[in-house]
Amino acid sequence: MIYRPLGKTGMSVSIVGLGGEYLEGQDTDAVRQVMDRAIDAGVNILDIFMSEPNVRSNIGAALKGRRDKMLLQGQICSAWVDGQYTKTRDLALCKESLEDLFARLETEYIDIGMIHYCDTEEDMKLLEDNGIIEYCLELKKSGRFRSLGIGCHNSTIAKKLVETDLFDVLMFSINPAMDMIYNHYSIDGFMEKVDGLKDSEEPPAQLDVDQERAELYTLCEKKGVAITVMKTFGGGRLLSADTSPFRQAMTPSQCIHYALSRPGVASALVGVKSVEEMEKALAYLEATEDEKDYSGIFENIESYQGKSCVYCNHCLPCPAEINIATVTRLLDQARISGITQDIRQAYDALRIKASACLSCGACNARCPFGIDAMENIHAAGELLG
Repeated sequence: MIYRPLGKTGMSVSIVGLGGEYLEGQDTDAVRQVMDRAIDAGVNILDIFMSEPNVRSNIGAALKGRRDKMLLQGQICSAWVDGQYTKTRDLALCKESLEDLFARLETEYIDIGMIHYCDTEEDMKLLEDNGIIEYCLELKKSGRFRSLGIGCHNSTIAKKLVETDLFDVLMFSINPAMDMIYNHYSIDGFMEKVDGLKDSEEPPAQLDVDQERAELYTLCEKKGVAITVMKTFGGGRLLSADTSPFRQAMTPSQCIHYALSRPGVASALVGVKSVEEMEKALAYLEATEDEKDYSGIFENIESYQGKSCVYCNHCLPCPAEINIATVTRLLDQARISGITQDIRQAYDALRIKASACLSCGACNARCPFGIDAMENIHAAGELLG
């Protein structure tokens, strides 16, 4: 394993880190097996944004007796309410959920206390006005948080957060699609920018990246604010030609290499649910330069249909209790391959179906990527029932 400094914290992290998102829903043995393989390979950073009680307990059990092997990026402001994940800025609820995390992980400290994502100026103000920033700084002073971080999906807001000098770590979405396409260029304009790069081994780091995002990465590097990368695989979309905006599949090694090539990045976190998926991510460590080279993805862009769901479930809670990410993922799979037996069984096993949608629009308002989540649910209801 290769390690990088975690900014100015004095800690070092593995360049391939573990995102815990897809461990939710797995049993204790499956979580332990993933953790065993990760630790054996030298992975030493794990993000836990999930508020679901079982996954927290399973991770705690998997780390029992070897807590020192893993730096925990534990998130505050992510809570479990009425059987669903919710993002909250209620200080009392934040404290309650955080204490639950400490208890279930059986730990007295969290290495990176991560404030669950902040994407607007209004949200920045809420963090201050509701006492959450003050509380987190108290936790850092007491040693319960060894460092303080914040998550963000918006480069404009992320720059403002970094410039406050309050944070040691920024968790940010980095992959080629988000850097080069989302919110920034028409496809024609994007092609103009990459047209001359087709014969090069790798595109220059700054030419192909939206200027504001490039400035953010450079700012983090300058200030010693480490970036831990989320959505390294774009919610898995970049790994399939059918769902990638580049119209060809990237490999896990290419995605990881892209993220690690950005200034300020300390670790690329990968979401896995099995040892097999962990192995595919760890293959980066043995990959050749040719295997890491991602420049070929620019050659076959045919069209871009707009933003796509990355299945993060930040749109929850749903008043109808629909698991929006799971329903949307099954919808996308059915659109590509038809309604297979596996898709039908997975959908039928859901406690709440898409047809229960109340059309309230709460999911659309919460989505950090501007996805029309409600339209996806309506489409799933029509296609899958």
